[in-house]
Formats: sequence, C-alpha cells, structure tokens
Amino acid sequence: MNNSVSTPTSAAAVLDQLRSRSADPTRRILLTGAAIVTMDPELGVLPHGDLLVEGRKIVAIGPDLRSEGTADGALVIDVTGAILAPGFVDTHRHAWEAQLRRIMPDVNDLGEYVMSTLSGIAPAYRPHDVYVGTRLAALTAIDSGITTMLDFSHNSRTAAHSDSAVEALIDTGIRGVHASMRPHFGAWDGQWPADLSRLKEQYFGSDDQLVTLRLATLATDEIAGPDLAYGDRLARVARDLGVGVSVDAVFGVPSSNAIVSWAKNGLLGPEVSLIHCTGLTPEAWQAMADTGTAVSLAPTSDAQIGLESAIPAIDEALAAGIRPGLSIDVEVALASDMFTQMRTLHAIQRMRAVNGAYGTTATPSRIGVRDVLDFATLQGARSIGLGDVTGSLTPGKQADLLVVRAEDLNNMPLNDPIGTLVLGSDPRNIDAVFIAGEVRKWAGTVLDVDLPALRDDVRESRDHVLQTARNA
Repeated sequence: MNNSVSTPTSAAAVLDQLRSRSADPTRRILLTGAAIVTMDPELGVLPHGDLLVEGRKIVAIGPDLRSEGTADGALVIDVTGAILAPGFVDTHRHAWEAQLRRIMPDVNDLGEYVMSTLSGIAPAYRPHDVYVGTRLAALTAIDSGITTMLDFSHNSRTAAHSDSAVEALIDTGIRGVHASMRPHFGAWDGQWPADLSRLKEQYFGSDDQLVTLRLATLATDEIAGPDLAYGDRLARVARDLGVGVSVDAVFGVPSSNAIVSWAKNGLLGPEVSLIHCTGLTPEAWQAMADTGTAVSLAPTSDAQIGLESAIPAIDEALAAGIRPGLSIDVEVALASDMFTQMRTLHAIQRMRAVNGAYGTTATPSRIGVRDVLDFATLQGARSIGLGDVTGSLTPGKQADLLVVRAEDLNNMPLNDPIGTLVLGSDPRNIDAVFIAGEVRKWAGTVLDVDLPALRDDVRESRDHVLQTARNA
C-alpha cells in the first residue's frame, strides 16, 4: 500500500509537515521532478528525477521512485523546475571576522591584512564577539548554499573564545568544522593546543554529529613565530586526538622547503590539508602528491590580496594529480559565497590557458564548469576528511543538498544544469537548503533567524571591537 503524503498546496504547509516530524529518524522526504546534479562519478546528472531522504541520509535516487514503490510513506515535495545539487563545502574561512566584512575591500597585500586585522583588531574580541561573527558567517554560508564550513578559528584567546566559536556553529545547524588555533598576536591564556583535549571531550564525543574538530596551524614561522609552525609537536597533538590538520599560509619557498621536510618526516597525508599553495616548488608539489596530502585553494584571496604569485594554484595541483577544495578565507576583503569562488577560478584558469597558448600551435588545457563544481563539493569534502559523509548526492551519505530554482529570470531556460549552477546561479536562486535532512532554508529564507536582533548584535559587536581597538 502506498502511504505517500500528497504534496501540500503551499510552501508554508510543506514546511509545517517537514518540521512536524523533524526528530523522527524514519521520516521520509521525496523530492521529485528536478534535474539532479549528483556529483557522484557513478550517478552523474539526471535530467529529471527523484531523490529520497530518510532521517539524516539520502537513501535512493532515480528517474521515478514513486512508480518503483521505493518512496512509500514519504512526504512528497514537487520541485519541478529546480536543480537538486550537493551543498557546497567551504574548506577554510576565518568566521570570527564576519562583522568586519568588507572593511578593507582594496587591501594591498597580506601584510596589510595581518597588521590591520590580526594585530590591530583581533585582540579586542570578547568571546561574545567571536560568537556573533561565527554565527553570522555560518548563517550567511547556509543562505548561499554552503552546507559545510570549516571555521579556521585563529582568535582563540581563552577557552571561552573557543567555546563561543563551537557553540555558534552548533546553534546555526550548519555542518561545521571547528579548526582551533591560538591568536597570532596579543594577549592570550596560553591554553592552546592543550585545550583541544577539553574541547574534544566537551563538544565532540560522537562520530555522528554535525560539528567536528580539527587542528589549525601555519606553515612556517614567518608570520607569528615558531610556536604556530606545523611540525613534529603539532602533528603529534593531532595524532593523539585523532583529528585532521589544516595548515594556512602555505606559499613560497619557505613553505616549499617545509613541505619537503614534512614529507620526509612522515607528517603529511590525506588528513592534512594545505591552504593556498601559491608559488610552491615542483619538489613540494611532488611531495604532496606522493603523500596524498589535500589542498584548499582560495581563488579570490590569492588573486585579490596577492598571495605570493597571486595566481590560484589550480594548474599546479592538477598537474600533480591533486583535485583541490575551495574556500572563502577572509570576509574583511572578499566575497562570502562559493559561486564567486567557482567563477573566479574558472575564469582565471581558462584565461591563463588560452594566454599561454596564444601565438603557438598548442591547444589550451582548460578546466570546465564540472571541474569547479567538483572542487566546491566532493573534493572540498574530501580535503577536510568528510568525503564519506557529504559532498555528493549519493545514497548512504548525509542529506546535505540544495534546491536551486532553474526557472528564475536569471536562469531560464534550463539547458545545462551544471552550467546553470556555476555560471548562472547566485544565492537568491537557492530556494531550499537541507543539512543532514533538516531544512535550514526554505522558500528563499534562512529559518529560525530573528534578523532585526541579529543586526543589532552584529552592529553592537562591530562597534565595540573597533572602538576598543582604537583605544588600545
């Protein structure tokens, strides 16, 4: 007997039914009639199909699940005219900075950012300010279709600062990774990295939870001294805790030399993600490839702030056989969404490929829209240790997915679903976001957010931080 629930007649009615059984692990949701971009190499793209969620996971994908009897008992949601896609994965964002958005849009170089933000403003942050910034960043991520965000939290001045960052991720419902690091400059309690043990015990006791833990560090001692440079001591901390490592500020000859040394000493592997990777030597890339080390690119950050060569290292990564993840980095100077990262990387790489072959008989080697979507989803998840959990629409994985309107003014008519996602869409087209089967954005609005109260919190926090920094 088919017990499927008929599609309710309004978005509000659908939402009521979605939320009425949100705690039921057997609740079934059938999304039907969409073009499905799975990013699963075996499943590919379904021009018109159905996707079934049970509890937190995707359980089936096919052209017509209702006729197969697979969807019995499901709440049926007609998403005809939309694209179903995996949620984006942001592999590196300094979320605490969000209330400083675009405060220095024309930043000249890394040094200017470091001295202004990390040295000048960061010491003024209270735990409450870390909470406000991280929450704002995570809610914005959800709004723009990012279902997983690694928060490279490098302002952990006290245990309370770290707690605030973790609790902000939990409170938003995002799939978050708290990558913990002490501040670069200013007073702090000296609790890091020892405090990671407490964090793990207090917040990360289960393997099946949305927010997970990671160690964050820097490549070398150039910016903030030797205590933050990745090496034997910090690798041992991560191994003892059983967590991965994200290494920021990886660029140039000093980082290249460090990478070769890490490889020789057994400190690299798939559990380590290296961020930026601009201006690295061929020897460093070979060491990364040989050890299966992950890479996170920050296309707008590399180009706009001008990190080392200022060219996102996509060609170098692909030449070494590494498919990278993508990241936002710092909102003080950059865009907040993954669409911008994909388009920036797509345009820069193709421009360079054609320019390099110009005036010769060579054929340009160009990436395509599927590549950058792969980087923004599946490869991003793999690069931060979540490839078995999210990053593609695959039965058995968590239901982290987007419903993107393909018949909006800027997207119609739908001719190529991947091309539409990468080159046509933006956050306004994201009708719904599900994370682990829970609806977090619906009918174009992020749920459970009191926007006036949030605006007040953000403004108060920003004003306090800037005034305190000015008076220091």
